[in-house]
Amino acid sequence: MAGVMSAPERIWTAALIVIGDEILSGRTQDKNVAQIAAWLNVQGIRLREVRVVADESDAIVEAVNTLRARNDYLFTTGGIGPTHDDITVDAIAMALGVDVEIHPQAREMLQGYYETRGGLTDARLRMARVPAGSDLIENRMSGAPGIRHGNIFIMAGVPHITAGMLDMLTGTLEGGRPVLSAQIGCWVAESEIADLLAATERAHENCQIGSYPFFREGKTGANFVIRSTDPASLELCVAELSSRLEEGGWPVVTGGI
Repeated sequence: MAGVMSAPERIWTAALIVIGDEILSGRTQDKNVAQIAAWLNVQGIRLREVRVVADESDAIVEAVNTLRARNDYLFTTGGIGPTHDDITVDAIAMALGVDVEIHPQAREMLQGYYETRGGLTDARLRMARVPAGSDLIENRMSGAPGIRHGNIFIMAGVPHITAGMLDMLTGTLEGGRPVLSAQIGCWVAESEIADLLAATERAHENCQIGSYPFFREGKTGANFVIRSTDPASLELCVAELSSRLEEGGWPVVTGGI
């Protein structure tokens, strides 16, 4: 009896739009890409692409509509503060074809937060504005909430506030199995083992091998990161790659060099 082919595992994907002139000018270094990518991986979601855009409505609208169409989830950071150049909410509402409205729960949160901090001014009330039909992402750090509209998550640009919003979302998104990884390294030129790496990856269809060459101590070497959602497949691939390298005369260092 012929075997039954199993369906390929569903891969959940996300994109991230980093919004802000200060990022593009180099005045501010982005720290959100790494933490969002790591958090998504734990949720079983792969960050597939990142785009950095200026504080320009047309650029934000184009990026939102392009990236949300080809990914399961879209995250944005930046541009949701109280100043005139914080236009993320307006631009995303434009992309979605909905109005901007004051979210009553967001207003209540901000009133409570600013009660002993000078009160809720018109500028601060801007942080209660959301694309119509949105839910809120609680922010325990500074009062101003993040925003969820369908599969779009609109978050602060300040990394520690973003981290808090991610904590509130943990376990609420549908995803697959998290990607596991292992690393080995050896003193070898990447070009010498390109075929070996390709052959090993082909032999382990559930695994991916990334090669990261370096020059150190006057010698050329490379670290290899093997990734898979299946622990057994990962272990087999690491073992075979290590064996092939050792047989070629390149001693392997577990954990990388």
